[in-house]
Amino acid sequence: MDGPVTDRGETRLFAGVELGGTKCVCTLAAGPGNIRDQRTIATTVPWETLPAIKAVLDEWAGSHGFCGLGIASFGPIRVDPAKADYGQIGATNKPDWEGADLLGPLKAAFAVPIGFDTDVNGAALAEIRWGSGRGLDDFAYVTVGTGVGVGLIVHGKPTRGFSHSEIGHVLVPRLKGDDMASVCRFHDDCVEGLASGTALKARLGGRSLSDVAADDPVWEPIVHTLATMVHDLACTTGPMRVAMGGGVLSGQPHLLPRINAKLEVSLADYMQLPGYGAYVISPELGTMAGPLGAIALAMEAVESAGTYAPR
Repeated sequence: MDGPVTDRGETRLFAGVELGGTKCVCTLAAGPGNIRDQRTIATTVPWETLPAIKAVLDEWAGSHGFCGLGIASFGPIRVDPAKADYGQIGATNKPDWEGADLLGPLKAAFAVPIGFDTDVNGAALAEIRWGSGRGLDDFAYVTVGTGVGVGLIVHGKPTRGFSHSEIGHVLVPRLKGDDMASVCRFHDDCVEGLASGTALKARLGGRSLSDVAADDPVWEPIVHTLATMVHDLACTTGPMRVAMGGGVLSGQPHLLPRINAKLEVSLADYMQLPGYGAYVISPELGTMAGPLGAIALAMEAVESAGTYAPR
């Protein structure tokens, strides 16, 4: 769905909440080309941030109205509707947020369909609707920032089992000679612990990133780890395309070609990847992937409720 959704000639609006580790972005929109309002709220502690989110939504409900709400949150989150902890934050590194109920109060306050998922799954759905994943039912969105998050869409839906996917915590073989301590408090050899922005900062040892050249050895374990993660994705769910962005890749145009090249070597002609050497690409929505991901979740919820059929 590329344009705004209309009902009897009137544009229908959706509210989205992208809850990140440092900030929350609330968006009121009919689509990427029709954003009516956007507010940023600091992610501090639940008893401050969550009432501030509800206040924004209350204002929009009273002034504009919205037909659906999407909540795209940092994780892990509880996504099984059959369990009592559905809609809550799981075991997170974010102080005071474990067990915080994101969904319950908003579900009680707003009588609209609500979509709830991880921020990266939301961003992946947004890229499929409006960006680098257009036309695809099997797609992965990767953000490499403070942590490593992967939104994985299989047959048009985010993967589900007992939980959402946590591919940033997949264990990978280290690059030979890499003995840096993992920055993940849970795992010694996971992708996030070795290749996130936090890991890069530890690898730099106080050096400024602006002073690090493209051929600096610090990039070798980053490239190795991210390419290994994509190798695992290709060999398991086989997304047609992988969009990879985030702070670590920002301003480093050499990384994606190196990741693609490393991936081709590691697969060793066992599988033929789509993309002709550019299987891993940049997201098209940039910094708007997250906020629009929450809008995409709202649209998915309304579609599932049968309120409209835009496609």
